[in-house]
Amino acid sequence: MTKTDAPQWGEPAGEPKADWPPNIQALYKRRAPASEYLGLHIIDVSREALTVDVLFEAGEQLCNLWGGIQGGMVAAMLDDVMSLAVGLDLEWGQISPTLELKVSMLNAARPGRIYGRGRVIKKGKSVGFVEGELYAPDGTLLATASSTATFVTLKRKEKKAGETEKATQA
Repeated sequence: MTKTDAPQWGEPAGEPKADWPPNIQALYKRRAPASEYLGLHIIDVSREALTVDVLFEAGEQLCNLWGGIQGGMVAAMLDDVMSLAVGLDLEWGQISPTLELKVSMLNAARPGRIYGRGRVIKKGKSVGFVEGELYAPDGTLLATASSTATFVTLKRKEKKAGETEKATQA
């Protein structure tokens, strides 16, 4: 893929769009701490194409001693964007844990804006196959990944006296 083939990016959505699925809209109310650490912002969602476009505002805290973003952080960004994509049409109360993740680092990622796209390749009843890419602002492809995710329905744990309600895996 050349820079001219790179997707065109918009700006992060300040508020979720009305046609976004409930699980994506819920991310605006309560973000995962890991996603916050990575600087995740959603740009756009397509339920029809099962794709998600995101922006990571990658800070210095993600870097190694040489100023590049540490490879595990790049993998976490890819895992985040692919998880969002595969979760686009899950039922409320379902999650999509990653079973397997393969990452190819193509160019050094640097702090600042990093754009990502996740897309579903195939989705079955219990497993989904997803791909993701990360790009520099100039369109340079930084890393690609493929992932396999499973689908798990959470069930509500019964409250004991004085406890708050928590979700657990079925």
